[in-house]
Amino acid sequence: MGSDSGRDALRRIAVALTALAAVTVVGTLGYVVLGFPLLDAVYQTVTTVATVGFREVHPLGPGGQVFTIVLVLLGVGTVLYNLGVLVEAVTEGHLREHLRRRRMERDIARLRDHVIVCGFGRVGRSATRYLHDRGHRVVVVDTDETRLAGLTEPSVHGDAASDDVLRAAGIQRARALVCALDSDADTTYATLSARALRPDLVIISRARTLESKEKLVLAGATRAVNPQLIGGRRMASFALHADVAEFLDEVMHDDDLDVRIEQVRLGDAGGWVGRTVGEVDVHGACGGQLLAVRRPQKGPFLPAPPPSTVLEPGSTLIVFGTPDQVERLREAAVAGALTG
Repeated sequence: MGSDSGRDALRRIAVALTALAAVTVVGTLGYVVLGFPLLDAVYQTVTTVATVGFREVHPLGPGGQVFTIVLVLLGVGTVLYNLGVLVEAVTEGHLREHLRRRRMERDIARLRDHVIVCGFGRVGRSATRYLHDRGHRVVVVDTDETRLAGLTEPSVHGDAASDDVLRAAGIQRARALVCALDSDADTTYATLSARALRPDLVIISRARTLESKEKLVLAGATRAVNPQLIGGRRMASFALHADVAEFLDEVMHDDDLDVRIEQVRLGDAGGWVGRTVGEVDVHGACGGQLLAVRRPQKGPFLPAPPPSTVLEPGSTLIVFGTPDQVERLREAAVAGALTG
């Protein structure tokens, strides 16, 4: 809506300027026909249309006077129309909104490795805030312009199931997509569209019911999440294991805590690939802790892996440590710079 209004405002401005140019050209040609030199004809036309400093450059006969009267009426009307269009565009904010959208489109076009959040309801807002607080760039997609009003993050107004809208959000350059639309049907369509455009994209889709989780995975979601189920489990965890739950909550979500749990994915070769946990000696190499190993293709987790565990290509390491320790571990695991 806002973008369409901005384009309408620009079209009205273009029409107004075209009309003003047409009146100027007609006036100039008319005075040339009346015998004025070209420069004098242009000058006479401009002063007549603008009604500023009007005077006759050359004496006018009855025909010239009639032509000038008509030109004054057309010129004044055209100038007033131009002023009205400009004032309307500025006061209604259409032009400003359109220019803001154009700047936002350019900003999105420069983004790389960002996260697209489809749906800016309660779940979408929470996800956007979490990502923003941790330094990730986010592009929000929603059909409701009132939700996007005042949003500091780049946004795209439109249907998340539309290929054009997803492309406008930079899906080809995104690292992940969070789909939290108002209905499971909308989420399923958006997930299908996103998966078709990016077969390798990480897609996290919100499932409103347990039955829809499997359907969303079949539609292409990397993972389908039910917020109510997760919320209930967390509440039960706090009730039964309060200290453990609080510790994990702080490690995962407290930015002031100088330790974190991260995942490190091994490549197909090099680094620690093909070596055992005992050989790489994670703690000795960088001070961090190896909590678990996950086999490739979403295999089961192996908590507290024994030293004989071989790190296969594509495995994921779940590690714990300070940001510096985690970064050193990541570099060592990929490049093999640090070894035990």
